[in-house]
Amino acid sequence: MSISQLVLSLVLATMVFSVALELKLDDFRRVGQTPWAVVCGLIPQFILLPVGTWAATLALDLPPNVEAAMILVASCPGGSLSNVITHFGRGNTALSVSISAVASLIALVATPFNFAWMVASNPATAGWLRTLEIDPSGIWVSLLALLAAPMAAGLCVAYRFPALTERIRKPLGNFALFALLAFIVLGLFRQRQMLTLGLLPMLALVIAHNACGLLFGWLTATAMRVAERDRRAVMIEGGMQNSGLALGIVALQFGSDLGMVVIASLWGIWHIVSGLSLALYWRRKDARLAH
Repeated sequence: MSISQLVLSLVLATMVFSVALELKLDDFRRVGQTPWAVVCGLIPQFILLPVGTWAATLALDLPPNVEAAMILVASCPGGSLSNVITHFGRGNTALSVSISAVASLIALVATPFNFAWMVASNPATAGWLRTLEIDPSGIWVSLLALLAAPMAAGLCVAYRFPALTERIRKPLGNFALFALLAFIVLGLFRQRQMLTLGLLPMLALVIAHNACGLLFGWLTATAMRVAERDRRAVMIEGGMQNSGLALGIVALQFGSDLGMVVIASLWGIWHIVSGLSLALYWRRKDARLAH
């Protein structure tokens, strides 16, 4: 692991810890009593967005590497950032964490399966078919280090040290928001050589793709009639894909193909922008209703 990856991992773990300080075990008990809401969050990630993306690549006349990248990103469910965004948007954070944990386990099988059949069944991308080899230990380490451990630590601190929790909750919450904004700036800086007018069509494609993920989350939550806070969590989970995992697969399996790297990188930047924008809208909506 490089220094930058280590720092990023520590930042993500801290963000999850700060979220956990405002959670209680009763929040997870309530989620356990409504498993239907977890299923609601998995449908957009593993069925609607992948299949919808596959159908779009059949209809669109795009370069095969771009279509393959779209399919790959759609096959990689979101990570811990979705939990922070959900929390900031005052959605059901416990539900978001539960969906992320279950999705990470399902991804061991579903990510290679979805990518393989969708690429193979599209004539334009059939030549791009590769056998994905995702190391299960890597997924487990990610779950334990970036989600389970900091979440358990935060819950423990909040339960055993309420006075300390009250003092550090706000500073850590502010840090989480600052870190999200820093990710956007850093992502733009690292990709500055690609920020040209020629990139606009790719950006438009990513924005439309991400909007579909959010829309599928909203449609699923509305159809299944989950509560408002649950619907926010489902929408964010549907619209935030694990672009980091996608970039890792592109590097290992596709020799860092430029077209695929561009799509995955733009996704990594844009889904934070769209997620934060949606969270800010929800916070303002709540503020208006409170008056």
